[in-house]
Amino acid sequence: RILLVEDSRDDADLFGFALDDAGLEYVCHVVRTERELREALAGFAPTVVVSDLNLPGYSGFAALEAAHALDPHLPLVLLTGLDDIEPLHLPVSLVCKSELARVPALIEALAVPQAA
Repeated sequence: RILLVEDSRDDADLFGFALDDAGLEYVCHVVRTERELREALAGFAPTVVVSDLNLPGYSGFAALEAAHALDPHLPLVLLTGLDDIEPLHLPVSLVCKSELARVPALIEALAVPQAA
C-alpha cells in the first residue's frame, strides 16, 4: 500500500512503470495536494509514503513530516531530481528520479513489517 505524493502525472506513471517492470504487487494511491495527502493518511493506511521533493505550493519535506507525525514508524521515501539537498531530519530514504529502477526493491524492503 503505497501513498505517492506527486504532482506530475507523467512522473507518477513512470513510478508505476518501475514497480510493474519489477513485478511488484502493490496498491498505489496518488495524491497531488496537501489536502489530498491528509485525507489519504487518514483513510488509505499506507505501508510506505513516497513523495516528490518539489511540489507546487508544498514540499516533499512537509509531506513526509506530516506522514511521520501521524506514524513515526511509517517508512518514507523522497524522490528528487536534485543532486544536492539539505540534510534531512527525518528517517527517510532518498532516491534520485533518474534511478527509479531502485525503488521497487527499496519499497519491498521498507514495507516488510518490523518485528515488535
